[in-house]
Amino acid sequence: MTILSIESSCDETSAAVIRDGKILSNIISSQWMHQQFGGVVPELSARAHLRWITEITDAAIQQSNLKKSDLEAVAVTYGPGLMGPLLVGVNFAKSFAFSLNLPVIPVNHIESHLYANFLDGKQPELPFTGLIVSGGHTLLVRVDPSFSYQILGQTRDDAAGEAFDKIAKMLGLGYPGGPKIDQLAKSGHLTAFEFPRPMIHSGDYDFSFSGLKTAVKIFLKENRELASARLPDVCASVQAAIVDVLVAKTLQAARKNQTQDIVIAGGVSANSALRKAFCELEKTGKYRVFLPPPVLSTDNAAMVGLLANLKSKVLPLLPHTELSPVPNLAI
Repeated sequence: MTILSIESSCDETSAAVIRDGKILSNIISSQWMHQQFGGVVPELSARAHLRWITEITDAAIQQSNLKKSDLEAVAVTYGPGLMGPLLVGVNFAKSFAFSLNLPVIPVNHIESHLYANFLDGKQPELPFTGLIVSGGHTLLVRVDPSFSYQILGQTRDDAAGEAFDKIAKMLGLGYPGGPKIDQLAKSGHLTAFEFPRPMIHSGDYDFSFSGLKTAVKIFLKENRELASARLPDVCASVQAAIVDVLVAKTLQAARKNQTQDIVIAGGVSANSALRKAFCELEKTGKYRVFLPPPVLSTDNAAMVGLLANLKSKVLPLLPHTELSPVPNLAI
C-alpha cells in the first residue's frame, strides 16, 4: 500500500509518502510566527496551513520519487487538535482523494504518535504500555491487539509539555520553551533546587503539573536574582521534577499491567533527559523501551501514514465521499 498522509492538527503542516511501512518522504513546515504570541493562535495557524499545504504535499510526492498515480490511499489526521487547522487538512485530503478517486484513512492524532515507533527493525510487541507526552496531552495507555486501547491515567490539569512551556515563559525563555529548558539544563545541576514531584506517590496513573508550575512561580517571586544567576540549575531542577514523575508513573503502569515493552511518544519524547532516563531503565534488562527518532517525536505526517498502513491491512478503506468534513475532536 502506497499512502499519502497529511498532518495539520496544530502548528505543523506536514505531508509524507509511506509505502509498505517505509517512509519515502516526510516534509514538515513549522509555523514560527506564534513565538511572538507565546502560544499557538488557531486562526493564524489555519491560514498558514491553507497557504502551505499544497506546496508541502507536492514536495513530499516529489521527494518520494513517485507520481500521484502511484498513490493508493490518502491518510489524514482527523482529530484531536485545533478545529481550524484540522478542517484545512481534512478537506484538502478529501479533495485530493476525490481528484484521484482514492479511498481515505482517518487517523487519530494521539494514536498515531504511538506508531511513530513502528519502523523497520525492532518493534514493540503487543500488549505494551504507552506514554504519550506532549504540549497538549499526557496520558498512559495499555495498547492491545486490534488497535484496542485502555487509558490508564492522564493529566488532571496541565500537560507536561504545557508545563515546560509555561515555566519557560516565567523564566523569560520565550515560546516554545521546552527545547530551551532542555538545552540550558544540560549545563545545570538537577539537584540544585528542590521542586515538587506532583502525584508521584498517588497510587494511580494520573498526572498533575499545575502544582509544579505554581511552585516555580513562587520560587521566582522570592529568588528572581538567584534564578537569573543560576538559570541552568533552575532549568535542570525543573526538568528533573517532570521527568521523575513521567518515568515513575510509566514504570508503575508497566509493572501493574505486566508489559515488558514501553513505548514513549509525543513531542516531549524528544527531551534529552527523558530519553536518557528511559534508556537507563532499559539497561536493567527488565524492559524494552521504544523511543521515536527525534524528527518523529513532534507532529508529523509520517506517523500518520505508518498507522494508516497498519490499519489498511485489517480494516476496510473508507471512500472519500463518506468522510465527514468536520474532524473528530475526541481523544
